[in-house]
Amino acid sequence: MATQAVLDRPTKSPPPTVATGGRAPRTGARRMLSKVPEVTLWFWIIKILATTVGETAADYLNTNLNLGLTNTTYIMGVLLAAVLTAQFSLRRYVPGVYWTAVVLISVVGTLITDNLTDNFNVPLPTSTIGFGIALALTFAAWFASERTLSIHSIHTRRREVFYWLTILFTFALGTAAGDLVAEHLNLGFALSALAFAGVIAAVTVAHLRFGLNAILAFWAAYILTRPLGASVGDLVSQPTSAGGLGLGTTVTSLIFLTAILGTVVYLTKSRRDQITTPDAPQG
Repeated sequence: MATQAVLDRPTKSPPPTVATGGRAPRTGARRMLSKVPEVTLWFWIIKILATTVGETAADYLNTNLNLGLTNTTYIMGVLLAAVLTAQFSLRRYVPGVYWTAVVLISVVGTLITDNLTDNFNVPLPTSTIGFGIALALTFAAWFASERTLSIHSIHTRRREVFYWLTILFTFALGTAAGDLVAEHLNLGFALSALAFAGVIAAVTVAHLRFGLNAILAFWAAYILTRPLGASVGDLVSQPTSAGGLGLGTTVTSLIFLTAILGTVVYLTKSRRDQITTPDAPQG
């Protein structure tokens, strides 16, 4: 895939960065609100918080409430379907609905991988490769259909379907790859978090200093935030005897959910992550 075909490059503007998801800085007035948020520091903060909740909430529902992996998957799947239905019915980005969908899809992505591993005995290398192929095929279909992978062009129903399908596979892949690394390298929670943060930093430097395609860098960072958030969640929630801080999944989930809620309320009032796009057909 040619990088020049993927990037949305405005004329006479500074190059886009991974921090903005491949979007160039604003150059003029825009008219129609997009269905996704502006990719700023706030975006990455909530994304990591959401991935942490995806790990701890899945463990809490499965273990602490004794729902079991299968029942937890059914319940969270139904909730995700309901919230995505609300998201698709909207004609603009609404922070509360959008980020609720991200939190739920984080939990469901985690549960999909856990089901394959625990209930169907699928080895982590197999699920990692499988989700990697599924994600690559989704990207290929998205680009073949729309000629762009930019998340700042999500203003039609078809592009929104591709977007959320991609998000689901990034969470499932991130879970499988993160568990695979943790299982084989046995780094511990703190070192794992630092390792994934280091790789994300390397991707950012590769884009800013060495010209790595902005869209590729964004999606690579998006995938890597999943194992980073999971490592942070395990570090905070797991008992001290296992190398964690011992707060437990209940307290950890409440802390991070509260942080997400506070950030979403702030963004709803301030509208700091609202973006608009040129008029395009809705459908």
